Amino acid sequence: MTMGQKDGFLYESGRLGFRRFTEADFPAVCGFLQDPEVMAAWEHGFSDAQARQWLQGNLARYARDGFGYFAAIEKQTGRLIGAMGPLVEEIDGEAHIGIAYIVSRDCWGKGYGAEGAGACLHYAFSQLRAKRVIAQIRPGNTHSRRVAEALGMREAGQFVKMYQGKEMPHLIYEKENGE
Repeated sequence: MTMGQKDGFLYESGRLGFRRFTEADFPAVCGFLQDPEVMAAWEHGFSDAQARQWLQGNLARYARDGFGYFAAIEKQTGRLIGAMGPLVEEIDGEAHIGIAYIVSRDCWGKGYGAEGAGACLHYAFSQLRAKRVIAQIRPGNTHSRRVAEALGMREAGQFVKMYQGKEMPHLIYEKENGE
């Protein structure tokens, strides 16, 4: 994994480069956020308005936190294949650095989730100096759970997140820096 601004990327893994989203990415963002299978953890595909709100919220994270979901770019093709990154996650009023990953359905099964999540974890530890990184994962999301476990994260608890007025149970996976 490399860090720096090569090709406009903040950091890279073997096949992926990571850069900040821009407003111009809206069509590509809709491509994965509007897919109900990709967004099964949210229990719905997003509307245009919800996808726009997601993108604008992420741009606000850059201004507020200095990081957030980054555009995951397949280096060989230049295609935006998903959103991955370190995020400030709030659980019961306490802020944590977490990682999150969303991959376009046509890229499933190619190892991009694990590769990208690993790069995000490394970025959180090396660049953000996180002592501990979490991932919030729905209990039934076995693929994301396997990704977290492959990265050496372990289940450390659970909590209920409110989303659109609905209680959504989540597991908390964690990894300490140096583990």
